[in-house]
Amino acid sequence: MPHRILIVTAVAAEADSVTAGLGLDGPELLPLPGGLVLRRHRDSVPRPARGDAPADVQVDVLVGGVGPAAVAASTGTALAYASLTGSGAGRPYDLIVSAGIAGGFPSRAPVGSVVVSASIVAADLGAETPDGYLAVEELGFGRSAHPVPEALTGRIAAVLGAGGLPHTVGPVLTVSTVTGTARRAAALAERRPGAVAEAMEGFGVAEAAAAYGVPVVEIRAVSNAVGPRDRTAWRIGEALESLGHAFRLLGKTVFVELEPS
Repeated sequence: MPHRILIVTAVAAEADSVTAGLGLDGPELLPLPGGLVLRRHRDSVPRPARGDAPADVQVDVLVGGVGPAAVAASTGTALAYASLTGSGAGRPYDLIVSAGIAGGFPSRAPVGSVVVSASIVAADLGAETPDGYLAVEELGFGRSAHPVPEALTGRIAAVLGAGGLPHTVGPVLTVSTVTGTARRAAALAERRPGAVAEAMEGFGVAEAAAAYGVPVVEIRAVSNAVGPRDRTAWRIGEALESLGHAFRLLGKTVFVELEPS
């Protein structure tokens, strides 16, 4: 059985950088409900680190939309499709990756670097009270974070480091409104100590993955600093290049070393 990976981005430019980095053959385009299109790539990738036969890899890339609600729905659609059209045994995928660009907290994740999620956190899923913020767990209504196994993040970090790509491992926040002030940035940093970046989709992808029991990780390249909104300081092109570089490194290592389910 091939290694099966689903990579979900918000927009097409991110998906294009990911697929260019992976260097896989041209995709089969699979229409899904809601106007979604799944880009399915198949390839046979050498595994020099293991010294055995090449791995058959199936990588599905989905442009899932902006924000946690849209991407949770689209990721769930892709998972349902894979479950209904697959072998019928095991999980629909071996790994799901939420990928794209992000804002980085300047002291931890500078522009152009890559962040790998130690956890995927809904930063504002809770309630404001006179005594401060309460996460949804404290309200008794579910969860606001998905931890990522250290074995997975450690392997990803090791490959990125060996490839000379600056990176940071830590909590990646999911927000519905991108931070645009120093006050908001400080509040998030206080609320979620150690957070390295913020984006808008990771938690939605993680919720869908959890429903199917599939491991999930968020990998993003930093295009701007979390803080006052200054579009002149954004480095989207540089971040997309870093994103492609990260997936170039991972596509020949971590992604083919998974144990197929």
